[in-house]
Order: sequence, then C-alpha cells, then structure tokens
Amino acid sequence: MTGFDIVMVIAVILFARLGVRLVTKYIQMKQKNKEENENGL
Repeated sequence: MTGFDIVMVIAVILFARLGVRLVTKYIQMKQKNKEENENGL
C-alpha cells in the first residue's frame, strides 16, 4: 500500500504543476487579448 501512496502523491504533484502552468498561460493570454483590444480601440 505504501508504494501505491507514493505513486498517488507523485501523480497529484504532477497534475498540480500542470494545472498551474495551464492557468498561468490562460491568464497571460487573457491579458494579451485585453491589451490588443484596448490598442485596437
């Protein structure tokens, strides 16, 4: 059971890192689009 727990912890950490990267990319894209729209106006 200990090995399974270790695998679960590693999987959770990897998913968390992936989620953080996706969120930061999404926020950067939103800010970029906002700036482009403001410049367009």
